[in-house]
Amino acid sequence: MTNRNHRDVPQEKDFTGGMIHAASCSYVGTTGEKHLDDKIMELSREMDRDGNYCLLAEMLTTAVRASRSSVTQGDFKLMNRALKEMRISSEVFHPYRHLKKVGIFGSARTKPEEAEYITTVKFAERMREEGFMTITGAGPGIMAAGNEGAGRDFSFGLNISLPFESSANAFIAKDEKLIDYNYFFTRKLSFVKEADAAVALPGGFGTMDEIFEALTLIQTGKALIYPIVLLDAPGGKYWKFWNQFIEEHLMRLGLISETDFSLFKVTDDIDVAVKEIVDFYKNFHSYRYIGDKLVIRLQDAIDESAFVELKKEFADIIKTGEMVQSGPLKEEMNEVELIEMPRITFRHGRYDFGRLRQFIDAINKAKIASS
Repeated sequence: MTNRNHRDVPQEKDFTGGMIHAASCSYVGTTGEKHLDDKIMELSREMDRDGNYCLLAEMLTTAVRASRSSVTQGDFKLMNRALKEMRISSEVFHPYRHLKKVGIFGSARTKPEEAEYITTVKFAERMREEGFMTITGAGPGIMAAGNEGAGRDFSFGLNISLPFESSANAFIAKDEKLIDYNYFFTRKLSFVKEADAAVALPGGFGTMDEIFEALTLIQTGKALIYPIVLLDAPGGKYWKFWNQFIEEHLMRLGLISETDFSLFKVTDDIDVAVKEIVDFYKNFHSYRYIGDKLVIRLQDAIDESAFVELKKEFADIIKTGEMVQSGPLKEEMNEVELIEMPRITFRHGRYDFGRLRQFIDAINKAKIASS
């Protein structure tokens, strides 16, 4: 067994787990003027530091085309502001990429004396003890409780500018890890992209929106799988009734699959909530696609006999070919910090991500190979 700690190995934050592209600029497109295309490419090569000049050229080309097309000034301002907010978010989170993070959602109206607030504080404290940072919406209520429990050093705040609620709570106000957003969609992108788990306490429309979006993105394969916990205060029934609605209406009518229930956990026990998140990263580290091949990175290789059983139990998730344990693929060699990690690779059809979540759970429970 290796002595590796997953929290010391940052994951490439392509939260879609997308395909690794070859170093080609064939997808860049054109402004419609060759001399301008050449200038953009020359400038991109000159400015590039990380081998991303093709992407930079594509971004500049898109901006030029937007400025010269039928895009209105309002739309142009929206594009500019959104890109700026995404850039600022990446800059703020970058120094902390080695640390796992949990996003906490819930009502802004919850008072400090209420059981849900107290539960959130205790949960965030426990996650801090496990080495996780906390991301909240920076507002009052459950958001303030999350920042209070995590403490300022282990907190991020993603504040949204609203006519009636725009100031950050006292536990994250004026912190360098507080980010202000004008748009909900850039804010929600940061929540999904930067978090390694999500926990929701009882809340209103915003909480429902955030949880259903995370579930939808994971269910459809548009975002990487991570733990989603729906946490009540002890004895609370908010999420139990929510789950009952999901079972009696969505599941009964065939609108979701039975395996989709593996994508979330409902509980009123903080210990269960913490375990659900921590155990998800017990041996599993991350995954991404290279073409139709799924590459799952592990802390330790699986014992061979245990791996044989895994392959039998989850043969249904293999599109074609065989599931194997391997080292890094050649397309991954640029991710230097992940090279030493063992892999499980197979061709995956990119469907039934609840079943893929079950596979990750099985990986974490499987016997690891002896050193």
